[in-house]
Amino acid sequence: MSILVDDDTRVVVQGITGGEGNFHAEQMIEYGTNVVAGAVPGKGGQTSAGVPVYDTVQKAAIEEDADASVIFVPPAFAGDAIFEALDAPLDLAVAITEGVPTQDMAKVNKRLSEVDTRLIGPNCPGIITPGEAKLGILPGNIFSEGKVGLVSRSGTLTYQVVDSLTQRGIGQSTAVGIGGDPIIGTSFVDALAAFEDDPDTEAVVMCGEIGGEDEEQAAAYIAENMETPVAGFIAGRTAPPGKRMGHAGAIVSGSGTGTAQSKIDALNDAGVPVGDTPEEVADNVESFL
Repeated sequence: MSILVDDDTRVVVQGITGGEGNFHAEQMIEYGTNVVAGAVPGKGGQTSAGVPVYDTVQKAAIEEDADASVIFVPPAFAGDAIFEALDAPLDLAVAITEGVPTQDMAKVNKRLSEVDTRLIGPNCPGIITPGEAKLGILPGNIFSEGKVGLVSRSGTLTYQVVDSLTQRGIGQSTAVGIGGDPIIGTSFVDALAAFEDDPDTEAVVMCGEIGGEDEEQAAAYIAENMETPVAGFIAGRTAPPGKRMGHAGAIVSGSGTGTAQSKIDALNDAGVPVGDTPEEVADNVESFL
């Protein structure tokens, strides 16, 4: 089992004729993802990465019976691209783009409350169900099929933890990179709920970082709703208050919340062991299985 994507997922790549879109579309196809179309305004009728290109996501989704899109569109136009995906008959949209203006994402966030389509990202590596499908830029070769779900704000941390798991022979059900921006479509709680509902996910890894209160909210959700064991990791323990570290959302305000320690304490209080390194996270997962 898996969450959100599998070998039946039919994918439209928005921005497929651009350098990044074309390259990663080819990588996704090589991995085995069922990429069925591209969507680029004004490029309808062309072919890219071996699939037909349509002028709109709506037409691509209808003509090719697609149910998901992955967005490789420059930041200035990414908000419109996300809106287009949300207005199409899709179950899932994955926005890889980094640097989408916060004002645009505020409008997207309002629209999300009015539609059934789930958004992952922006500023994320995407989602992968090992051996079945990947949407985004994740390096498929380090993942292996298994029963451990993973949700992370950081792509790099995802890769480090997954590599530690795979080296021990511990496979993954699905890995979701939710993105590090202040406004994103899918939260930790959303992903944790999906893993809790998946009968074949036997443990979950949650990789967070400083900034915001998402991890504290996730800890409260875990304590109240999850039977599936969760292992944690929090990045940014040495970051000084008031300085942004990497992700746009990774900034500690000095209010007492959003710090690495406040997140670690919240997770520990919820019964979640927090490793100091990806290897310790793998140790904790191994103890669950």
